[in-house]
Amino acid sequence: MNITMLLPFIVLIGAMFLMTRSAKRKQQQAAQMRNEMQPGSGVRTIGGMYATVKEVNEDTVLLDAGPGVDLLFAKNAIGSVLSDDEYNRIVHGIEHDLKSDSDVVPDDASSLTETDDSADEAAAASDDKSVDLGKKDAPEDSADETVAAEAKSDEEPKKTDGDSEAK
Repeated sequence: MNITMLLPFIVLIGAMFLMTRSAKRKQQQAAQMRNEMQPGSGVRTIGGMYATVKEVNEDTVLLDAGPGVDLLFAKNAIGSVLSDDEYNRIVHGIEHDLKSDSDVVPDDASSLTETDDSADEAAAASDDKSVDLGKKDAPEDSADETVAAEAKSDEEPKKTDGDSEAK
């Protein structure tokens, strides 16, 4: 046999070895994560349910899913153990603010350009008069001619490059 015929088989065996090694490493990390669970930890099950660990046994985990709701799950059903900050952010909507002393960014840009007094004056002025966005430089006669030309063009049939009426 020739080495060129063996090369694809060697590459295939090498790829299979690398894939199984990677999968085995992920399984070991998942098992280690499940073994490190402690009561009070926030978890997400493989089904997507968020709960707090109440009790850890050899093969099972008792989860507190809400007031008066205790659920018994297999350890393998725990998808991930969450940090306290991540669990509180997802379940309770509590954001952990690292920069609590920093300024709050507004939702709109109006507060960045105006002070409170000028914003009140601008709001009062906008209520008093309407803004005309039309052109004021054009004479009125040319506006009438434009309207008449548009009306005339609407009345005339538009030409096409094919026989659309014959179809």
